[in-house]
Amino acid sequence: MQSNKLRLAIRATAAAAVFGVAGQAGAVSFTAGDYDMAVYGYARFNASYDIDENVSTSTRSFDYSAINVGAAEDNEATGYFGADAVQSRIGVKATSPEGVMVNVEGDFRGGTLRLRHAYGSYNGVLAGQTWSNFTSFVGNTSTLDFDSLPGAAGYQSRTPQIRYTTGPLSISAEDPKNSITNDGGAAKNGMPAFTARLEDSAGGLSYSAAVLAQQVGYDTGTADDSSFGFATFVAAQMALTDMVTLQGSLSYTDGANSYLYRSGADSAYIAPNGDVETISGYGGTVGTGINLGGGRSINVGYGMTQVDLDDGVNDGVIAATTTETVSAVMANYQWTPVKNVMMGVEYKYGMRETQNGDDGDASSVAFAAQYNF
Repeated sequence: MQSNKLRLAIRATAAAAVFGVAGQAGAVSFTAGDYDMAVYGYARFNASYDIDENVSTSTRSFDYSAINVGAAEDNEATGYFGADAVQSRIGVKATSPEGVMVNVEGDFRGGTLRLRHAYGSYNGVLAGQTWSNFTSFVGNTSTLDFDSLPGAAGYQSRTPQIRYTTGPLSISAEDPKNSITNDGGAAKNGMPAFTARLEDSAGGLSYSAAVLAQQVGYDTGTADDSSFGFATFVAAQMALTDMVTLQGSLSYTDGANSYLYRSGADSAYIAPNGDVETISGYGGTVGTGINLGGGRSINVGYGMTQVDLDDGVNDGVIAATTTETVSAVMANYQWTPVKNVMMGVEYKYGMRETQNGDDGDASSVAFAAQYNF
């Protein structure tokens, strides 16, 4: 019985991390002809008060690139408020009598309807746009910030792909996410990004591990080069008791920093001799969730990423003012007064440091109210 409770606690927390705070509540289900249909979504209000810098963007997510560093930090204005409802979303799922499932979902981030998911799956084969296979929510701590903590496992977003899943193993070929600092618009994707992920649970432990390989290259018509990029992560969550979970993740990338979550770093640069030189980085998160009962919970987490820009700066290609490290500490209180309603408040303290050693910090308080259907 204790083992089952621990497993349920882990799965519930992981689901909340995937769908955003309160989780994806029960959908409106019905039958249309021979199809099982479900319509789901939520209306979400987010508000933020940036205490010492203007660092909140749409959905009131914390923007680490907006943190002033060096001398600029001494001349910053204070006190910024903002609110929006663009995180609100709606989705439809349809399952045929043969077991073919189709999911289309969107939200309003950016001010207009934005496609999140559009895929079909049958017998373990998935094709379309959905969460990258190089992603895991197992180690995520629940945050009110829509974009979560830096250093979370993998891409943490959606991408077009073809995926095959058998048991705990998934493999995929995906649209690659490459960026080269000084490509002048000549970067090219010569092949898909290939991924493999293992995700499972045992007793009170849930775990995930994945690898990704891609090609990073450019072609100007008169000059070209490419290099191999890869990324890997491990993530885990342990239910210490029926009320307390501990979770975290570790990531390493080389030539694939778009998959180093919220680092904002390029994957490579073009050296003066024309060679593609990859940029490496690492990151991680750690956090805890405490279920207080009565629909109340407290979550505390830390996340960070760091990339190695020294060679690029020494080659005169990357500016010494480029961000090298970002990190954040957050704590939130969430309350579900009735089914399908969540309210919460969160404090976040973020830091940014550039390659030349200039650094800065900022803090923000956020409030959220979410109504699911």
